[in-house]
Order: sequence, then C-alpha cells, then structure tokens
Amino acid sequence: MEPTGPFEDDPNLTDKKFPGNPTRSYRTQHPLRVVGEVHDWQGHSPDVLQKMWDHLDELKRLGIEAIND
Repeated sequence: MEPTGPFEDDPNLTDKKFPGNPTRSYRTQHPLRVVGEVHDWQGHSPDVLQKMWDHLDELKRLGIEAIND
C-alpha cells in the first residue's frame, strides 16, 4: 500500500501499546494505492478471531472505546 495523501501513526497502537510505531501501523483519510499483493498470508484461526471478538465485546460492556478517532 502507498498513501495518496497525508497519513499519521495509528494512535490505537502507537500511543499506548507500541511507542515509536515498530508495527508500522498508519491511518489516513485518503485513498491507498495497491503496489503489490501478498500471496502466502495466513489469517488468524477461528478460535483466535473469536477471542478477539469476545475481548471487543468486553471492552464495549465496560464502556471502553476501542477505536481512537
């Protein structure tokens, strides 16, 4: 991916979890240009995905906003 406009570090990761943005996580309101394709990516298992969804449900129940706009 290549940004077509301004972009910034993703504050959901870089502010609290990984200072300095070692995960190279960014956000932008502008379109992204696809410059390549990953052919061998393996997604998370259904069990791991369910744990992620359960954690988000728990955050919501506690009134914690998981997304920093």
